[in-house]
Amino acid sequence: MAKPMVAIIGKPNVGKSTFFNYIIGKRLSIVEDLPGVTRDRVYGEANWRGRKFTLIDTGGIEPESNDIILSQMKAQANIAINIADVIIFLTDIKQGVTAVDEEIALMLRKSKKRVILVCNKSDNFGKTSDDIYEFYKLGLGDPYPVSSTNALGIGDVLDAIYEELPPKCENEEDDEIINVAVIGKPNVGKSSLVNKILGEDRVIVSDIAGTTRDAIDSYFENSEGKYNFIDTAGIRKKNKISESIEKFSIMRSLLAIERADVCLMLIDAKEGVTEQDTKIAGEAHEAGKGVIIVINKWDEIEKETGTLENYKKEVYSKLGYLTYAPMLFISAKTGQRVNKLFDLINKVAANNSMRVSTSILNQVINEAIAVVQPPTDKGRRLKILYATQSSTKPPTFVIFVNNKSLFHFSYERYLINQIRANFGLEGTPIRVISREKGEA
Repeated sequence: MAKPMVAIIGKPNVGKSTFFNYIIGKRLSIVEDLPGVTRDRVYGEANWRGRKFTLIDTGGIEPESNDIILSQMKAQANIAINIADVIIFLTDIKQGVTAVDEEIALMLRKSKKRVILVCNKSDNFGKTSDDIYEFYKLGLGDPYPVSSTNALGIGDVLDAIYEELPPKCENEEDDEIINVAVIGKPNVGKSSLVNKILGEDRVIVSDIAGTTRDAIDSYFENSEGKYNFIDTAGIRKKNKISESIEKFSIMRSLLAIERADVCLMLIDAKEGVTEQDTKIAGEAHEAGKGVIIVINKWDEIEKETGTLENYKKEVYSKLGYLTYAPMLFISAKTGQRVNKLFDLINKVAANNSMRVSTSILNQVINEAIAVVQPPTDKGRRLKILYATQSSTKPPTFVIFVNNKSLFHFSYERYLINQIRANFGLEGTPIRVISREKGEA
């Protein structure tokens, strides 16, 4: 099932990103336009002593005299506190204990969550500094001195995290399990669909939009495979986001997308694709996840000859970046075609993690070049030297060229279409990176 979550919180400029980057080794971001949700919230997967967990860098917390800003910063801190199983409270030993540190410590003590107090910028690591004793007054136990810049003392913190993680779930690291996020705006039938699949009322279903406040994991196994369905809180329009709990729900929805292998993008058949749908689907696309477009409440639509095909065309015209995603028309209420989801989920998950041999890939690229010659610019022609697949989830290909400036977007899109056509990568985005020979 879901891996434990560990959040790093603290005021700005205490070294959270440096600490985070050392453990993760790379940066992953969610960027979204809703106010009140921390932009560029960074998170990634970590592994220590054989235990995997998700690490979240939450951004700085700095209360100011303005009450509105103070409440917003507290809301952001609460998001981290609510999400995490373990919290790393990062402080700056050179600054000492500040009023902001004391305020954050109070919030953490009230939360009853597992908290690890870390004093960063301990440059004289190994020598006990009198400065560290001041941090005991925060009431959060023994502080751990570290130097994130020099990667000193971090192993001790990771050991402390390991000890504080909740007991391991039976299915926590089962590689056969496909994580499926059910996403969409409020009241499109996400919880109803999960309940129909599970065969029980596991998730509260109501006509009131936004009933599901959290992202709820439900394990399900049948003859088709093993699945973890993540029922997410609906993402409301930004002018309706006011409560901190709503901001928390949005964050959990976006985190659910990142945790997923496949996203079921639910659309209300009666409403069609709305602007909000395009934004939510865009999050899954940008995250590189497998996507299946699910048209719910299809039983409530009056049909005539060509209704389904015309509806498909309209959906794809509004979700132009998701033309690779298969579309299924269902009724979560009656169960119509719900059983067809599993085969699609399996195929899309397999495509999202597909690996192509370099020799076959280059054969496809060379055939594509023979059919449509690379573009020229002022007498210079683009030359495709060779291609290789660099990663999966989504399939990512590096194409080496003589001059990147000649590799126009239109020709890149043509090559992506040829790759998709030859390898049948339905349901997954494809990413192409161009590099010049000798470029790392």
